Amino acid sequence: MVFGYVRVSTKNQNTDRQVEALKKYGVDKLIIEKVSGKNLNRPDLMNMIGGLREGDTVVVLSFDRFARNTKDLLNLVDSIEKKGAYFKSLQEGLDTSGDMGRFIMTILGAVGELERKSILERQRQGIEIAKREGRFKGRRRKEIDDFEKVYQQWQDGKVSSEQAAKLLDISRSTFYRRKAEYEEDMPIDVGSPCIVISKGGK
Repeated sequence: MVFGYVRVSTKNQNTDRQVEALKKYGVDKLIIEKVSGKNLNRPDLMNMIGGLREGDTVVVLSFDRFARNTKDLLNLVDSIEKKGAYFKSLQEGLDTSGDMGRFIMTILGAVGELERKSILERQRQGIEIAKREGRFKGRRRKEIDDFEKVYQQWQDGKVSSEQAAKLLDISRSTFYRRKAEYEEDMPIDVGSPCIVISKGGK
């Protein structure tokens, strides 16, 4: 079965463009969700992935309708593949049922890891410069590795936001601020000239 997944961030946003493209492609079932892409705890998305069977395909119009950053995209596609199903994005021309699609996902994984390390290094350099110039105030922020672990626990529902903040020794407002920064850390750059995907038919 071919599932089409449609997402907009608010109830007032129009889904027509996505719906039209997926119907034209020929999906068997449409799942329409009006919720922020920053949160992976989307009931309809999770139910769809949970019900996938071997050979099924999940089709989206574009990456940004499915996930807000590379890490989330890779995690979602991994969940789909563990079901023996495939993922296809029409706008980017990516299809994991073929060798090229799987190769591109490997590249995205490497790019995401490189970007994460680059962010950590820029953060470290910025703090060092601020210290030398006497502009650094307060204690050093915890490394993103610590935050990523606790963030995942929070996202999985294992800890509350208050518990997560305590584990990181920060206030709850700081946790939410770091959460927002973290979720925007690795944007999906579909316009990179380094990757050329040949678009074919179904």
